[in-house]
Amino acid sequence: MSDERKFERIAIIGIGLIGSSLAHAVKRHDLAGEIVIAEKSQEALDTAMRLGLADRGTLSIPSAVRGADLVMVCTPVGAFAEVGQVMQDHLSPGAIVSDVGSVKQSVVRDLGPCIPEGVHFVPGHPIAGTEHSGPEAGFAELFEGRWCILTPPPGTDRDAIERIASLWRTCGMMIEVMDAGHHDQVLAVTSHLPHLIAFTIVGTATDLGEHIQQEVIKFAASGFRDFTRIAASDPTMWRDIFLNNREALLEVCGRMSEDIAQLQRAIRWGEGEKIEALIRRTREIRRKLIDAKQA
Repeated sequence: MSDERKFERIAIIGIGLIGSSLAHAVKRHDLAGEIVIAEKSQEALDTAMRLGLADRGTLSIPSAVRGADLVMVCTPVGAFAEVGQVMQDHLSPGAIVSDVGSVKQSVVRDLGPCIPEGVHFVPGHPIAGTEHSGPEAGFAELFEGRWCILTPPPGTDRDAIERIASLWRTCGMMIEVMDAGHHDQVLAVTSHLPHLIAFTIVGTATDLGEHIQQEVIKFAASGFRDFTRIAASDPTMWRDIFLNNREALLEVCGRMSEDIAQLQRAIRWGEGEKIEALIRRTREIRRKLIDAKQA
């Protein structure tokens, strides 16, 4: 990032996996003169400071955002309304407020009204993550080769959008700009539904008798192991994602239920050609992911 694109002070609100990874990347690429983090947990704050993730840490959001030319909200999306209300009177004129939330319509709804005149609002979603959480989980390479979707409201300052895009590009990400509602529909299929399925399948396994449950763990095949990895994700974050993207998620759940019913029918009636056709069609998605270097 060129000097004119570099931020003087970045305030990171919330220092979980994404917030800590962003702090690592900002330091590695020299994207800010100063990093300030705000955390509600003293333990998490102490850990972040021990790891050297910031120049200054505080339990006070107002203290963190004062004088910052970029405020990046990295809390679970269910906390955005409260964060916005607490920080709105302390934002500096000309500052940019962005975020890393996995749903965007609720971010616009909850955070948008708290953005004062003269402050720019550029919601974003870096599509990157692991099943781990907390400040010790972060690493600078998390964003490399992944997509970041920006969903700025109509009329957002173009330079503010480009500054956020430039930050994520420097962290190694590819940028796409789209409407917040369209983002939520797409991510309901590509991210939120797979997590819902993983939580459900692993939950089913935990409800089995103890003897069967032990054998499930002992003889877990690669598919089940992958589901357990996804199901180990942060509970608070995913609770908030499900509740804040409920319309799009329930719609794709309904479609999946219909598709499962069709597959059940094919299995029941021994319709091998239908089963094979489905598997062949879905294999193409994997090939496309590999070709797009997103596998």
